[in-house]
Amino acid sequence: MKYLKIIGNKKLNGQITISGAKNAALPLLASTILAKNKINIGNLPDVVDINTLLKLLEKLGSSYTKNKNQISIETSTINNTKATYDIVKTMRASILVLGPLLARFGHCEVSLPGGCAIGQRPVDLHLKALEQMGAKIEIKGGYIQATCANGLKGSKIVFDKVTVGGTENILMAASLATGTTTIINAAKEPEIVQLCEVLQNAGVQIQGVGTSKLTIIGSDGKLLEFKDFDIIPDRIEAGTYMCAAAITNSKLKINNIIPLHLEAIISKLEEMNFEIIQAHDSVTILPTDEIKPVNIITSEYPGFPTDMQAQFMALATQANGTSTIDERLFENRFMHVSELLRLGADIHLNGNIATINGTPGKLNGTDVMATDLRASSALVLAALVAQGETDIHRIYHLDRGYEDLEGKLSKIGVNIQRHNE
Repeated sequence: MKYLKIIGNKKLNGQITISGAKNAALPLLASTILAKNKINIGNLPDVVDINTLLKLLEKLGSSYTKNKNQISIETSTINNTKATYDIVKTMRASILVLGPLLARFGHCEVSLPGGCAIGQRPVDLHLKALEQMGAKIEIKGGYIQATCANGLKGSKIVFDKVTVGGTENILMAASLATGTTTIINAAKEPEIVQLCEVLQNAGVQIQGVGTSKLTIIGSDGKLLEFKDFDIIPDRIEAGTYMCAAAITNSKLKINNIIPLHLEAIISKLEEMNFEIIQAHDSVTILPTDEIKPVNIITSEYPGFPTDMQAQFMALATQANGTSTIDERLFENRFMHVSELLRLGADIHLNGNIATINGTPGKLNGTDVMATDLRASSALVLAALVAQGETDIHRIYHLDRGYEDLEGKLSKIGVNIQRHNE
C-alpha cells in the first residue's frame, strides 16, 4: 500500500495540463465492442480505471497496443462474452460492456458491479431498458445473464431518473439494434455528447445530441466502421486543480480544457470572489482578497457536478463565513467529512446537507484515510493549506481517476511525495 505525504501551507504557481476524461474514455472504450475495424484513440488518460477496462476487453478477446496516452485497439477478435467478477468488482464502469456485448452477440454474462462506496447506484434502470428492447435477463450467482435470440429491437425508453451509465449502455445497444430507439430523460453530460459524436462518425443516425431526448436508428446488427478520435479533456480533473489554486489563493493556469464544460464550477468559484480569465482552451484563476462562502446544490449536468462536491467542501473550509452543500444525487457521499474534521475543519451534517464554517488558516496536518475517488482529492486539497505534514492513506482511490497527480502538483510548487506504508 502507498500513501502520500504533503507538507502544506505553500503558494502554488505555474500551469497544469489536463488529461483526457476518464468518464468519457470508459464508455468510448466499451463502444469499441461495436466496431469491425481497428481504432486509434488519443488523449487516453493513464489511470487505473482505464487499465482495468482494457484488461476486461483483453479477457473478452480484444487486443491493443498502448503508447503513453495513445492506444490502437482491435475488438473484432472478441470470442468471449463473460465479464468476470474478479475485474468487475473493482470498477462499476465495467457494466458498460453489457449493452454492446448483448447487441453484438445476442448473449452475455456480466458480473454485478463494485467500485466506489458512495451509496447505491443500482443497475436496474439499465436492465429494465434492455428488457424493453427484447432482452431476457436473469440474475444468477451474482451475474447478469442477458440474451436476445433475435437481436435487440428499437424501443421507447423512459428513464425514471437521469442515469449517465444507463444512457450510455442503451445508446450503445441501440446503435446495433433493429429499428429506432428513443431515450427520454437521457443524461446530457459532455461525456455522453462525445459518445454520441463518435457513434455518429461511425455511421449511426442519432438525433437530439446534448438534449434529454435521444433518437437512435440502429444498424440492424451490422458492426460499425469507427473513425479515429481523441478523448475530451477531464472537466473534473480541471475543476480539482482550479480548487487547488483557490484553496491556496494562488495564481494558476489550467491548459487543455473546454471552458464550456466547466461553467457550473467557474460560476461557483466566481461567487467565492475569484477572478477567472477564460481563453479558448485554458482558464487562469487569480488570487482574491477574501474567499467568500458559497451555497451548492449538486445536480445533473449542466448543474453543479456531484464529482466536485468534496473538493468544494475542502475549499469552503478557507472561506470567511458559512457555506452549505446539498448533495442531491448520492447518499453516503459525505464520507470525507470525518477525515476533514481530523484536519481541524468545522463541518456539521444534517442528512444530505453539510454546513461548513470557514476557519481560514486553521487546518493542521495529520493522518487521514481516503474513502473514495473524489473524497481523496478533497483530502489532498485540504492538505495543501494545512500546517505541517499530512499523510493520506489508501491513495489507490486517487490513482483510479487522476493521472500523475503528484507529478503535476510538484511542478506547481507542492511538496508531495509517495511512500510505501
